[in-house]
Amino acid sequence: MPDSQRQPPPTPDQGALVLCGARLTDGRTVDVRLGGGRIEAVGTAGTLARGPARAGATRVDLRGYLLLPAPAEPHAHGDTCLTAEPPGPPSATPEAVRRRVTEATLLQLGHGATAVRAQVRIGDVQGLGALEAVLQARRSLRGLAELTTVAMPRLLTGVAGADGLAMLRDAVKMGADVVGGCPDLDPDPIGYAEAVLEVAAEQGCPVDLHTDAGDSARLSRLAAMAGGLRPGVTLGPCAALARLPAETAHRVADRLAAAGIAVVCLPQGGCAGTERRGTAPVRLLRAAGVRVAAGSGALRDLANPVGRGDPLEAAYLLASVHGMCPADAYDTVSASARAVLGLSEVRVEAGFPAELLAVRGEELAGALSLAYSRIVVHRGRMVARTSAVREYGNSGAGAELGLPRQGRKRLS
Repeated sequence: MPDSQRQPPPTPDQGALVLCGARLTDGRTVDVRLGGGRIEAVGTAGTLARGPARAGATRVDLRGYLLLPAPAEPHAHGDTCLTAEPPGPPSATPEAVRRRVTEATLLQLGHGATAVRAQVRIGDVQGLGALEAVLQARRSLRGLAELTTVAMPRLLTGVAGADGLAMLRDAVKMGADVVGGCPDLDPDPIGYAEAVLEVAAEQGCPVDLHTDAGDSARLSRLAAMAGGLRPGVTLGPCAALARLPAETAHRVADRLAAAGIAVVCLPQGGCAGTERRGTAPVRLLRAAGVRVAAGSGALRDLANPVGRGDPLEAAYLLASVHGMCPADAYDTVSASARAVLGLSEVRVEAGFPAELLAVRGEELAGALSLAYSRIVVHRGRMVARTSAVREYGNSGAGAELGLPRQGRKRLS
């Protein structure tokens, strides 16, 4: 079933929240009233902030901020995050994994991601210990962020894969939201994918598979097997698809679109589940009708020791390096990412879920370029705030030109 269907019930309403003077991407400046985890009203700036407020209502001044649907993170690695720096092999104890995944999810929440899908390896010496640790972290983060899990067995075919297949079923019973893994690492990649799809069909779970997508015939066969499977199939990061001949890549993209398979690319770097770095051909895929989302991948682990886990950086890279317009780039980390996770659509309109990100800036391109100050709203509550202050030495240059400043101070 979709990730969202396994989430805990909404937290009790903590009182209305009124976001005052926010700018929208269409240029309007508005007040937005939130309550019960949803957007209750959107009005011209000043109309909802004036007059007697609802009991317990809190006003937040968002003048100078752009208000957006919150991003979601469709591809994190919960068990390996934050393991690049300590000397020696990282601890794999449940306590250590729980601590790391909690810290990583809060870091991503601070960037704006109110929902995170974490890939978790099962089997080998860890068994289901890492998964249990991530599930514990999910419970402790309730009300702050939505953390869901993908169970990833190492092998699923042959004699060696029998234990992995049994453990995959156990993982779903334990609470894993999605079944997945890395077909490329199994001696029989197609057999691996068939096993994952079989378990997904049995349990009614989404599928999330890691693949470089360098074998067009294998990818086409996977698309044929997965076509129409509900609640959905996601592939990523598919970096090798960009290195296929153009005609072949177009043909594969058409088959993925026909099968309803989504692709999650990783513009910020690779991850431990694939061998090559690079970004899938996002414009080609979108032109073919494939839903494309962007994830962060490795967050300061051995695959990317400087990974930030920042969805706005992913959108920035898609716009800056891959030529997407800012609106389409942001869609990959917001609307499309939420759709991949099975979450409800978010718009800054009455009736929609109150999952919002306010970024200092007046328009989307500038926000992606200089997204330092951020305010994050989850289920109608302000759950994270990051403030950046830029200071300059005394000079009349900026004042004479009326240039905007993020800070109110100058260096003496």
